[in-house]
Amino acid sequence: MHDPTKAAVEAFAALAHDTRLAAFRLLVQAGPSGLNAGEIAQRLGVPASTLSHHLAILERAALLRSWRVQRQIFYASDYDGTRRLIAFLMEDCCQGRPDLCGTAIDDLTTCAPTSECATPTATEKAPR
Repeated sequence: MHDPTKAAVEAFAALAHDTRLAAFRLLVQAGPSGLNAGEIAQRLGVPASTLSHHLAILERAALLRSWRVQRQIFYASDYDGTRRLIAFLMEDCCQGRPDLCGTAIDDLTTCAPTSECATPTATEKAPR
């Protein structure tokens, strides 16, 4: 059985490094079509071998997903994993007073995977 507390601890541990946090944020901004590993390394100024290690940690924590296209590996945010982490944090929000944390939840849903900004166009479809 999946333990939400252990999953949250693993996700936070994965994000508790400046390179991994920067990669995660970059890929959230990139949207569901993601970026290839070389482009991520270039944008972050990190050697490819070092980055590979960090991306693997984020993927094991269900914060990223990857797929291969010919010789390139692409990475994108795992919106479901990110949503589960946020839901874990907010599930008992404000001692039963959701009105107190409503704006925080609204802020988080501005770019949900079902919204236009997170839905890939036909030319950017990424495998699941």
